[in-house]
Amino acid sequence: MSDEVLKIVDLHTHFFTDQGEIPAVDGVSITVHKGEVVGIVGESGCGKSVTSLSIMQLVPSPPGKIVGGSIYFKDEDLLKASKKRIKDIRGNEISMIFQEPMTSLDPLFTIGNQLREAIRIHQKVSKNKANQKSIEMLKLVGIPRAEEVMNEYPHQLSGGMRQRVMIAIAMSCDPEILIADEPTTALDVTIQAQILDLMKKLNKEKDTAILLITHDLGVVAEICDRVVVMYAGQVVEEGTTREILKDPTHPYTKGLIRSIPKLHEKNQKLYSIPGTVPKPKMGMNGCRFKDRCEFAFERCSTETPELFSLANNRSSRCFLLNDGERKVVHDAQSNIRS
Repeated sequence: MSDEVLKIVDLHTHFFTDQGEIPAVDGVSITVHKGEVVGIVGESGCGKSVTSLSIMQLVPSPPGKIVGGSIYFKDEDLLKASKKRIKDIRGNEISMIFQEPMTSLDPLFTIGNQLREAIRIHQKVSKNKANQKSIEMLKLVGIPRAEEVMNEYPHQLSGGMRQRVMIAIAMSCDPEILIADEPTTALDVTIQAQILDLMKKLNKEKDTAILLITHDLGVVAEICDRVVVMYAGQVVEEGTTREILKDPTHPYTKGLIRSIPKLHEKNQKLYSIPGTVPKPKMGMNGCRFKDRCEFAFERCSTETPELFSLANNRSSRCFLLNDGERKVVHDAQSNIRS
């Protein structure tokens, strides 16, 4: 997987509000290779969805604006591309499954209308072929009576059904990159498994790169090759899925994994990271996780940690990992657990 199909470099997306300038995405860099599945995880408000909307150039403006950085699709900087070029790419070469299907689907048009439009705009096929492809896609995502659903409106479908329609639209043009923002949130476990299988099939057969945004670490373990952990608008850790889940290095990542219920432990009290994600603001000093971190020390309040490079192309934003001090985190964590 040496071919880079998506490369985000030092991305800054800010919102200009009555309360001031808010850096929702603050210096994020992510690379996705051809045929790779990369997961972005983190609590609500950490900048995951704004990062994905920045890629698609769908950040609402005003109040949002991309104020710095680059987003490369292959060798092309999308932030310098024309509006026509972005329109040609969006929904065709780069497609997205949105988090809120009710607000993403047009309530004035039938499901069939919206599916056919997506296919005909980019693939230049007849209305009949687009109709057949639409029905096929609805069946692929597990929608029964697909022919009837084609003539129904979004409000006539359940939340889970609408989510599957969104997935069908996103996959209909066989994109090179699929951005999936919480694609299985509104689905039951059986349909969730079907959707994940469908995404894996698309990934293997079409070599489609997938950028998966999720809160569910079980989904990450199931489908992702690499994981990017975000916190308060920044990347705090990155590595392969196996390394992140088996041997996390950043205290925030450790807290996320400790929060997962364990079936073999009876009468356990579910762990939660104390405190909440800080509201982003300009001029934030120090480590952004310091107020919630059980390992924080004086330097964390006065200096902002960089993203330190570790072995095996891993990286982590924590002072304890600088100059080979990773053992300190493991020893301290072991003492707390014991």
